[in-house]
Amino acid sequence: YVMPELRGTYAGLAHPSAISHLQSLGVTSVQLLPVHACVPEGFLLERGLTNYWGYNTLSFFAPDARYSASGSRGQQVTEFKELVRALHAAGLEVILDVVYNHSCEGSDAGPTLSLRGADNATYYWPGRDFTGCGNSLALFRPTVLKLVLDSLRHWVREFHVDGFRFDLATELARDASGDFDPHAAFFSAVFQDPVLSRVKLIAEPWDVGPGGYRLGGFPLLFAEWNDRYRNSMRRFWRGDGGPLAELGSRLSGSSDYFKLSGRRPSASVNYVASHDGFTLADVTAYNHKHNEANREDNRDGSDDNQSYNHGVEGPTEDPRINAERDRTVRNLLASLFLSVGTPMLMAGDEFGRTQHGNNNAYCQDNELSWLDWQLSPRQRALLDFTRRLASLRSNALVLQRRNFFLGATLDDSRFRDLVWFHPSGAELKAADWTNVELRCFGMFLGGDAISMRDRHGARLQGDTLLVYMNAAKQPAPVVLPGATWGEGWELLLETASDVPRPLTARAGETIQVPERSVLVLRLRH
Repeated sequence: YVMPELRGTYAGLAHPSAISHLQSLGVTSVQLLPVHACVPEGFLLERGLTNYWGYNTLSFFAPDARYSASGSRGQQVTEFKELVRALHAAGLEVILDVVYNHSCEGSDAGPTLSLRGADNATYYWPGRDFTGCGNSLALFRPTVLKLVLDSLRHWVREFHVDGFRFDLATELARDASGDFDPHAAFFSAVFQDPVLSRVKLIAEPWDVGPGGYRLGGFPLLFAEWNDRYRNSMRRFWRGDGGPLAELGSRLSGSSDYFKLSGRRPSASVNYVASHDGFTLADVTAYNHKHNEANREDNRDGSDDNQSYNHGVEGPTEDPRINAERDRTVRNLLASLFLSVGTPMLMAGDEFGRTQHGNNNAYCQDNELSWLDWQLSPRQRALLDFTRRLASLRSNALVLQRRNFFLGATLDDSRFRDLVWFHPSGAELKAADWTNVELRCFGMFLGGDAISMRDRHGARLQGDTLLVYMNAAKQPAPVVLPGATWGEGWELLLETASDVPRPLTARAGETIQVPERSVLVLRLRH
């Protein structure tokens, strides 16, 4: 229980109840939306709204006073430091979402609040907008780059944060001609910096300018938000069909985007929902956005959400539809926790938070955006399921890989590290990967073929898992792999219900994978 006066503040997040909830989910890092001091846009104030997310920075060095519990000017610095200290004491890292691509000064018709008054021609791109916010900071100029680096070092040295997520990061690496440069001065400066080269760096690998989509295009040391992962998982569990090739790549770490640059699977930040778009519950309850509360006649926000309302738009009392929605949410969560890479979970998705179909709630500082902790029985069941998923992942070494799969044995291992299976029990063939009608497959993860070593240099070994995913509308009979792949299996988790049924099976036996569900089997010893 967090006292009302602390809710929505730095102190509220630092409260033992909040930290205990995060720990129960297996969370290791907390990524905060922007906490730099910001001001809302004038057009929002005219509508009686505000910039709730904080993507309109006024000062790159000061924590926002809105989140101070004391309400005293200047206390936000102390309170933010206490938040970081409390999270660190609980073993949690702090990642800041930072907005160095534009400022709160808007277009040429906007207010003069900081950089424009100092030197507009130096700090901003002349006549070009790569952000859609009216201005773009020109980091190819040394003065602007120095400002950004000084700010980053300030948050590491003074506040002891552990890393940064860079909003619209492509804009930060555009050269004097406006093109994205993978060797930009921003990258070189960060990598050579003795402070910044040691913290976590995460890119949102796009902006709205020409050639702005750059997934996989960022250099070593950077992880990236992987929206291809989100889209693939949503489409698969919506039942779209299509070839399995991309889905397989997303589940196994997206080596097609990150391997050639020398990065590891952890560079792929996998997510099925983020602050920008539908919540996970809304992905299963709405076919269309409902942003009327933003007072832009529902024109804002994306129209492409890869969502499915299961037959009714919005809330319903139909128990069948609600059960189907809950199962789809469990499928998406299971996919996220069973994929190789870095899983990212949006706060509230662990218990089915809704924004009532608003997929652009950046201006809603009210019940539409706030987390309601008065959980219904459905929400409590989902929270329990998410905790079981987190526990499964934390205990499964095969899901914590530091290197990409080889599809081969390792040293003296009995099993290959990764094998894909057809429902018939045979390995997937080349034609299967392009079969748009194939909606069920298995993913075998060899527990004795893990390349990681313990502190003594010995190779780590863990459980061997067999994951089946069935997106079809009917149950799929599945022949378990032959004895070469293990003599017997036991059911660890399934998404067809909140609690898994007792199930053991022998090699070569046929089992049923329920419609639209995930099964996780563990090799019995």
